[in-house]
Formats: sequence, C-alpha cells, structure tokens
Amino acid sequence: MGAQLRVYKRRIKSVTATKKITRAMEMIAASRIVKAQRRVAASEPYATELTRAVTAVAQGSDTQHPLTTEVERPTRAAVLLVTSDRGLAGGYNSNAIKAAEQLSNRLIGEGKQVVNYIVGSKGVSYYRFRERAVKQSWTGFTDEPTYADAKAVAGPLIEAIQADTGAADGVDELHIVYTEFISMMTQTPVDNRMLPLSFSKSAEESAEVIKGAIKNGPEIMPLYDFEPSAEDVLDALLPRYVESRIYNALLQAAASKHAATRRAMKSATDNAEELIKSLTRLANAARQADITQEISEIVGGASALADANAGSDR
Repeated sequence: MGAQLRVYKRRIKSVTATKKITRAMEMIAASRIVKAQRRVAASEPYATELTRAVTAVAQGSDTQHPLTTEVERPTRAAVLLVTSDRGLAGGYNSNAIKAAEQLSNRLIGEGKQVVNYIVGSKGVSYYRFRERAVKQSWTGFTDEPTYADAKAVAGPLIEAIQADTGAADGVDELHIVYTEFISMMTQTPVDNRMLPLSFSKSAEESAEVIKGAIKNGPEIMPLYDFEPSAEDVLDALLPRYVESRIYNALLQAAASKHAATRRAMKSATDNAEELIKSLTRLANAARQADITQEISEIVGGASALADANAGSDR
C-alpha cells in the first residue's frame, strides 16, 4: 500500500504542475485577445473605406480590369488558408482546414484546378503530411500579424491573378479561408472570394447612402472623372484592397486563435482540478488502508505476544 500511495502523490504533483502551466497559458491568451480585438477594430474602417473607393472606381467607369472582370470560363482558383503556427487551441486549426477542404472540393466539382497557399505551420504540416502541392507558404507571424506580413502574402497572389490565364502561375479566382472572430465563445471558419470583386452588396450600400444624402429628391448616381485614368486608379487601389482584406483576415484569425487557446486551456485546467480531486480521494483511501493494516498488524502482534506470555506463565 505504501508504494501505491507514493504513486498517487507523484501523479498529484505532476498534474498540479500541468495545471499551473495551463492556467498561465489561459491568462496569457486572455490578455492577448483584448489586444487582438482592438487591432481588428482598428483595421476595419480602413478596409471599409478602401472597399468603397474601389467600388466607386469600378462602377463609375467602363474599364475592363483583370481584377474586377469575371472570367467567362475560369479554370484555376487560388485558395489561401490561414491557420496558426502553434497548437493547443482545440479545434481551431482542424475547423479551418476542414472549411478549406470543403471549398476545394466545391471548386474541383466546378471543374477548376485549385492552387493552395498556406499561412501557418499547422496548415503547412497538414498538407505536407498528405503530400499535397502547396504553391507558397508563410509562417512565424500568425499570433501577431503586421501589415507587412499581409503585404508579403498578398504579393504573390496579386501576381498570380494578374498573370495570363494560360500562364503556369496564373489563376482566375482568389479565395481566402480563415476563422472569423464573432465573440469570446464563438469563432467560425469562413471562405470568401476576394477576386474578381463582386459589387452587389457595395452597390446596395452606395444606393442607400445616396438616398440618405438626397432627401425628397430623385435617385441620382454620381459621376466620376479619374486622373490619369480609371485603369491606373484600379492598378493602384486593388493591391491595397487585397492587402487590407488579407490583413483583416490575419487579425481575425489571430483573435480567434487566442480565444480558442483560452477556452482549451480553461478546459484543461478544469480537467486537471477534477483529476487532482480524484487522485486525492484515492490517495486518502490508500492512506486509510495503510493505517488500518498497520493497526491490524499491531493488534495482531500484541495479541500474539499476550498469548505467548500467557503460555510461558503456565
């Protein structure tokens, strides 16, 4: 019994040390979530206004730009998957990868070839283990992405969609898969098509703005004059648009990852506490069994000694 009690004590000590680590990781993740949320909120106004500017140029001119014009028969689609560099985040990475798999299957079903771009070591490891081709990957910045990181990711993607359709590196569509931060308890993997641009929603928003600005009057669509030309303006704005969208997605994914880590570490801490309670009960039972056995041995020894003394007295 003494050996069993020592085993329980060692396990309690080990689980207690693990609990301290998971508690610390939970607190670190909680502190990072607030910072990540602020960065997401700070990036949204820029992305919104840039989207409006691009929409105004595209809808205010009849320029056929490769980044805004639908390909009649698209054959290749680039998919950018955003994962994390580290684990211990529950189902965060697996859910994002699953969403990317579903998107790829849908694109393949439409007769398109999928070109994979990966952000994060977990996504890279997943595709490498399954020997799937990855055009380009980026790692090392998923916890705290910067605009420079987003720009580095956007560069090859913009070049790919600007290339000719028949070129080896050319693509007709650009999709992004990332985890959207909704709340501390809810993070949802989403897939969005970034290019070619779709202006249906923006057009409705523009119409609402115009209606609000012109009270009790006819709906008048604005006219634009572009310097030096609409195509040059699109050449300048659309790369910034892609960079801002990717930057916002990286920030959303970082906030989601920290939230998932916090939730996973809290669950691990709670499980450690329950395990410690269970092991403590077992250790107490083993200790009581040891004490009971020692008492029994003492009583048995005393009884035997008394019987021996009684026999000698006779």
